[in-house]
Amino acid sequence: MAEIDIKDKNNSSVGKLTLPETVFSVSIKQGTVHDSIVNYLANQRQGTHATKTKGLVSGGGKKPYKQKGTGRARAGSSRSPLWKGGGTIFGPQPRDYSYSLPKKAKKVALYGALTAKYADGEITVIDSISFEKPRTKDMVALLKRLGLDGKTTLVILPEKNESILFSARNIPGVTVMRVTDLNTYAVAVHNRLLITKQAVEMLAEAGRK
Repeated sequence: MAEIDIKDKNNSSVGKLTLPETVFSVSIKQGTVHDSIVNYLANQRQGTHATKTKGLVSGGGKKPYKQKGTGRARAGSSRSPLWKGGGTIFGPQPRDYSYSLPKKAKKVALYGALTAKYADGEITVIDSISFEKPRTKDMVALLKRLGLDGKTTLVILPEKNESILFSARNIPGVTVMRVTDLNTYAVAVHNRLLITKQAVEMLAEAGRK
């Protein structure tokens, strides 16, 4: 059974927590993890890139010069892709890059990423996080006491907490996320994970389903 220390806000150990094997001790399928990350990034693409074809460039309705007798190549429009200021041949057009992965594959990838983080000692479990009001200085101090300052850190909470969210949003490399929003990319891209005890319990519950 995987066990980890539970820390308080002063980085003192206040107990032990048994991590669910179904979440933190699974077989890591590198291919599935890779597929999940690529899927996430593809789904974030806006796909609004666009170039103008010959038909979309304004002007060019008049034939530049007569068909014969000039010694030049035939031309029907000054907006031909061969001309300066003309359209673009086969340029990118708006499109949807998103696609779906099976839910089971996403879960396997996420638990594989969490298992890798635990194996590398990059997970810190804290009993709870709370601030009376949003204050960046308080979050910076907490991360420093936990030895997480200067590291990209993903803070995982059981539910939305605007006080914590606003306290962390101006700190470079720190992201706050609910358990229900957790994804493989977010876990993989951060150096360390700071998870509350209740969030771990929610992950354990989801891993049993």
